Amino acid sequence: MSPAELDFAIRMRKPPDFFELRLDRLVRLVDRLENKISKLPAPLIITARHPMEGGANRLSAPQRQNLLARFLFGARYIDVELRSAPVFQSLLRLAGKQNVRRIISVHCLKSTPTPNQLRDKARAAKTYGADIFKLATRTDVPAQLTRLIDFVATKDLDVAVSAMGIGKLGAASRVLLACCGSALVYVSLGRTDIEGQISLEQLRALGIASPH
Repeated sequence: MSPAELDFAIRMRKPPDFFELRLDRLVRLVDRLENKISKLPAPLIITARHPMEGGANRLSAPQRQNLLARFLFGARYIDVELRSAPVFQSLLRLAGKQNVRRIISVHCLKSTPTPNQLRDKARAAKTYGADIFKLATRTDVPAQLTRLIDFVATKDLDVAVSAMGIGKLGAASRVLLACCGSALVYVSLGRTDIEGQISLEQLRALGIASPH
């Protein structure tokens, strides 16, 4: 998410299973990234987050699409928000042709949708070729966290789910949802500005393997 974290990731002797490359945060370094990412010791998830879902630098849809297309060659996964998928369909098709797996994501920064809304979003993600449906929602109260846990435990979605909470119960959500079968566990490499996100070191101290 930052130049310092990228340099730290390159030097890691015990990396996670994947690194997420936040292109929206690294856009000012884009001309130097190609050389740097070739040195990373784990495969990449690339994303250029929508401004309404926590994206940095107020990038337009064409700017984000161009960034993702430029770095598709080095990715194992591409992450596109469900709200952006209709506009990015050609990019998602290209990813499929290049054997880059697709994460279709939803970031609800102020609430956790109802169970029916979560199901509808998962089904919509599947129509855009999602290999994983990623869901990050506000978890300030136990009811919101319970809703996420129940959703991850659902067996009839026909798509893998990676879910996590943001907020007061965000840290607890990362651990509980990992134990419930969340497909990916998102953690930081060090300090983070995401409320409730724990670090890779903390997750490993708990004895939980971290895909990211």
